[in-house]
Amino acid sequence: MRVYVPLTLPGLAEAYRTGRLADGPFAAYAVTPALREWYVSDDLEELEYAALGRAALASLRLLAADAGAPRRRVVVAVDVADGTARPDPDRGLDPAALGEVRVAGAVRLAEAAAVHVDAAEAEADVTAAAKALPAADGGDDDARFAVDGAEDHELLWYATQEIPSLLG
Repeated sequence: MRVYVPLTLPGLAEAYRTGRLADGPFAAYAVTPALREWYVSDDLEELEYAALGRAALASLRLLAADAGAPRRRVVVAVDVADGTARPDPDRGLDPAALGEVRVAGAVRLAEAAAVHVDAAEAEADVTAAAKALPAADGGDDDARFAVDGAEDHELLWYATQEIPSLLG
């Protein structure tokens, strides 16, 4: 099963330094039954793109909590064994939990399939979105517009061999 792990650039640097993407249990995003129902599509590629988008929003939340992190969303795509990642049954169809799974075991960075990162051109919009996120969560339409501005930027795809150049 492919899961998408939200990070920040400092989180990616730590994973690169230690060789561990995350120790279980940890949150990730995947094509879940609730995501399928919400997205109303049978196209696996579209569903995986939606899961990636949910992980990008979670990365934005990590950025909002870490003022010192560069303002670029980071998502690592990794395949885990079936049954390792499961939705939280208590969250059901909670819109905030769409696609969210808990991964039970530890995952090494070497198992990653790809890394998705914002381009430098997205930094201003990601900065505004991270700042506006609390207000957007509270229902502020102007803040939601700022968050949508970050979501308008496509994450770029990088091979795992390119991680050192991403980290500078």
